[in-house]
Amino acid sequence: MRRISIQGAKFSGFLHHAESSDEVDVVIVNAGPVSRSYFEGVFDPQLRQAPTCWSADTQRPAPEVPEEQRQSTRCMDCVHNIRGSSSGGGRACRFHQRLAVVEEQDLSTVYQLQVPASSIFGKEVNNSCMPLQAYAKFLSGHGTPSVAVVTRISFDVGSPYPKLFFYPRRPLEEDELEKVSLMVDHDDALEAISQTTTSDTLFDTTEGFDINSQSGDQNG
Repeated sequence: MRRISIQGAKFSGFLHHAESSDEVDVVIVNAGPVSRSYFEGVFDPQLRQAPTCWSADTQRPAPEVPEEQRQSTRCMDCVHNIRGSSSGGGRACRFHQRLAVVEEQDLSTVYQLQVPASSIFGKEVNNSCMPLQAYAKFLSGHGTPSVAVVTRISFDVGSPYPKLFFYPRRPLEEDELEKVSLMVDHDDALEAISQTTTSDTLFDTTEGFDINSQSGDQNG
């Protein structure tokens, strides 16, 4: 699975975008639920490490979490769900959401983009800079699914940590839409949004990004 990094407020990992680009144009072909995960000790984003405890529905630990690693029976009661429980001041158990995206220049190669909580929740800025949830609501209000538009993803230059904004750049042409429609349920797209126990995993579609309906502030 091709994975996109946003470390250092730069995109890296795309085949057709300049390495370490600060904005990319993609089509969001599928989206996983918002989930959450907790890493004991210092989390190193450069390592492919399994979380200590995780939840696929943000309510309870996933059934696959070993009993001895479960931090609480319910996420709402967990000490790691308290704001300030992480060294950075947020929650030690962090929300995130996985997207399956394809580049505008290559509509048949799927990438996994994991969106952190700071880029999911929040309000629109300057009438164009939207976190993922606000972007989904914007598309829904215009009756437009994400698979029908090229989405520009850029970084919030004023943020001290990588924070993404989403914006619709243009509608797809008919031939492009035909190609993209084949990727929605492609094995690569389903793998990109799947929850696993070998990497940090995140959002109920009623609160997050629903690829079909396009329709809480829960910062990590």
